[in-house]
Amino acid sequence: MIVATGITRTFAGRGGRRSTPVHALRQVDLTIPDGGAVSFIGESGCGKTTLGRILCGLEGFDGGELTIDGQPVSRLRERQRAPLFRRIQMIHQDPYSALNPTRTIANILGDPLALRARQLGKPDDWIAGRRAELLGLVGLDPGYVLPRYPHMLSGGMRQRVVIARALTVDPEVLVADEAVSMIDVSLRLGILRLLRDLRSELGISLLFITHDVATARYVGQDGELYVIYRGAVVEHGSTDTVIQRPVHPYSQCLLSAIPVLRGIEEPGPDRLIPLAPLEERVEPPGCLFRPRCPFARDDCAGRQPPLGRLGGTEQEHACRYPQNREVVAVPAANA
Repeated sequence: MIVATGITRTFAGRGGRRSTPVHALRQVDLTIPDGGAVSFIGESGCGKTTLGRILCGLEGFDGGELTIDGQPVSRLRERQRAPLFRRIQMIHQDPYSALNPTRTIANILGDPLALRARQLGKPDDWIAGRRAELLGLVGLDPGYVLPRYPHMLSGGMRQRVVIARALTVDPEVLVADEAVSMIDVSLRLGILRLLRDLRSELGISLLFITHDVATARYVGQDGELYVIYRGAVVEHGSTDTVIQRPVHPYSQCLLSAIPVLRGIEEPGPDRLIPLAPLEERVEPPGCLFRPRCPFARDDCAGRQPPLGRLGGTEQEHACRYPQNREVVAVPAANA
């Protein structure tokens, strides 16, 4: 189990000492249970990827604590952290740059498997068998794929190789950062289905980072959903609850922007919620979302609301005036 408590991350602004620092993460709390599915959604630049990199050990954090299986990471030396972070593997967004173009797939998978074989005390012939097993697990033909270079494979096949490489070290958690955003639309469902199957078959926990609500709902079935805005979690709950009954205005704005197939789905008269442009360099007092919120009131400028269940909601949210609004289109009755 992974538990993050009060995680903060701040980057220096561009332009010297007088520039405004960038608050990538603000007091983020989250839990990834064993075998569970957790999704992050939000706009580009909201801090989703930074949080994913911190969980993988690829990025440091300024404050708070990250605990992996009961061990606080900040109290461990780098040598002690490595085995913990090795159990958390990232599936990168771009399969075109994630694989070394000068090496065959056999070599790309063989190197981490050689290290794993030494750790487990396995003979050399174990590598070939395990390599073929992993490719079969992700739906690829080893005989066809192994001798080829990455540029000789399609985008979907490359992403499956990236997933197979992540599995070489027998991880317990997979962090999928926009894992299908650069894949052809016709191939995305196959990758999403593969991630969901790996969770059920291998018992792997899955962290899915996306701006696409539909993919988060598909992959994160029976899981938890975190809505992130400007580095802060503004709504959290079960995936279906947050999507079907959002109470934070930002969550509602994201969901209302989903395209509607008219004649098949009913948008409703008040489904679309207007959203003002984001002023990234402006740090508003009070609620971070207040300058863009169509429902803001004067007292929203007081302070940033903490996560809670104000209003008797099922999910946690950071809003003084939570209200459920029907913003997700449903199939029309006569469709």
